[in-house]
Amino acid sequence: MSLIRLHNVSKKYDSRMIFHDVFFRLNKGDRVGLIGKNGVGKTTILKLILGQEEPTSGTVEMEKDIRIGYFSQFSELNGEMTIQQVLDDVFADIHAIEKELSEIELELKKAPKGKQLQQLIDKQSQLLEEMEHRDGWTYQTRIDTVLNVLGFSDVYRNRAIEQLSGGWRNRSALAKILLEEPDVLLMDEPTNYLDISGIEWLEDWFNKLRGALIIISHDRHFLDLVVNRVVEIENYHFQEYGGNFTQYIREKKIRIKTLEHQFQHEEELLAFESEAIADRNEMKKDPSKALKSKLAKIKKRIEPRPVDKIITNLYGGIRVSNKLCRIEGISKAYDGDTLFRDVSMDIGRGDRIAVVGPNGCGKTTLLRILTGGELSDTGKIDWEKNVECSYYNQVLDELDLNDSPTHMLNVTSLGYSAQRKHVNRFLSLMQFSEMDIEQKIRTLSGGQRARVALAKCLLSGASVIILDEPTNHLDLTSTQVMERALIHFPGAVVVASHDRFFIDKIATRLLIFEGSDKLREFNGNWTLYQATIENPELMELTAEE
Repeated sequence: MSLIRLHNVSKKYDSRMIFHDVFFRLNKGDRVGLIGKNGVGKTTILKLILGQEEPTSGTVEMEKDIRIGYFSQFSELNGEMTIQQVLDDVFADIHAIEKELSEIELELKKAPKGKQLQQLIDKQSQLLEEMEHRDGWTYQTRIDTVLNVLGFSDVYRNRAIEQLSGGWRNRSALAKILLEEPDVLLMDEPTNYLDISGIEWLEDWFNKLRGALIIISHDRHFLDLVVNRVVEIENYHFQEYGGNFTQYIREKKIRIKTLEHQFQHEEELLAFESEAIADRNEMKKDPSKALKSKLAKIKKRIEPRPVDKIITNLYGGIRVSNKLCRIEGISKAYDGDTLFRDVSMDIGRGDRIAVVGPNGCGKTTLLRILTGGELSDTGKIDWEKNVECSYYNQVLDELDLNDSPTHMLNVTSLGYSAQRKHVNRFLSLMQFSEMDIEQKIRTLSGGQRARVALAKCLLSGASVIILDEPTNHLDLTSTQVMERALIHFPGAVVVASHDRFFIDKIATRLLIFEGSDKLREFNGNWTLYQATIENPELMELTAEE
């Protein structure tokens, strides 16, 4: 029996169609990745299941008495209780059993006899069996594990939730839902506030899930390891694919050739995605051979394909110096807690530097120091003369909500100087319709605003682009376009990200926060770095690069 059933469901907002004639079933053990471009209705599907919205037509049915847990990227707990107290309350039934067992223990010490003794022993046996069934003896360990993985120090565990930032309240909500273990989990971007170790733990947790899962995520590596079905909302309909994200890419490549109406350039972007998957698989099987192959490809000039030509046509006028920035001995500490010390490195033309490490290690602080948004405690940063830097997160925060995308982007450096047809093709590639670019930015969704900010950075004409978790708010197609743009960008890119697939596709160097205020440089991408951990002799090859 299906836990959740959508039968011939359609949804409209006023006269705008979101999706129609949708059929979908969720069974126990299903782990479904729900994907699609920004604004196609992914979150709306979850709200229909929750009963927070009603379908325009059709029915949403679910099995009687199933428990549903919902996590939104905007989920936040609040109130005067601490997260420790909130999670303790999740196990209220365990506490009740413990209390009964303690009362029975006291009664047994009174040495009852006959029928009363037997009743106490029977009740004790029943409660012990229930504790075993509920895994009640380990609930405190489970609480500690979740809080440790999500980065809660003793200070944050014992602080009222209302005193925590939005990000920490968001993590608190995630911790509560995971420990409640509902029959069905609806998860909307659960990895956005997690570092790589936290994401890996969540992957393992979902793979042990006994119930069912529907997850909205743009983290392709995460989807690859977690889901066993992919549902894409496309052209107002559901299109289902069996297997994980890699299988989805393979099957969609075959399917897209038969579609009469396909989105421009989508087949080519899927080809790039397949190549990236093949490269990652080759690195895992034979890292040494894969590295040599990658170096050979870099040295061999390849004629740009149509998608790349749209991007390179825009970048043809940018002139970038070989040397862009010199960082010498910078350090940063807060309240005596050192984030990093004595960091020195050069940034030059063609560098693609990915900054990786756990939450709270100082990645964002380092980027803010680079952009002048924060001062280092020691050392200095010397930018070469006339080098300009575009910081995506600052651009996103400072968008003029009363402006329109078309005006904002046409007055940027490349938007103004490049040929109009090249700019229009680029905006089309970024999934902007004619209607989108004429609207006020305040009317756009969060994902659409992120695309506006990204397009502004890419068209800024700056020599260096700096991004902090840029994939968090982008759909898969926009992320793929961003990757192509960053690969062909003639300047340098510095990005902090937990998206391992994204890092694999763009990074030429890693700056790794290894703990205890230590940073380490590595020549290569994420998969190659992981391979060198397992095969230390490969470190020499990366050093030669």
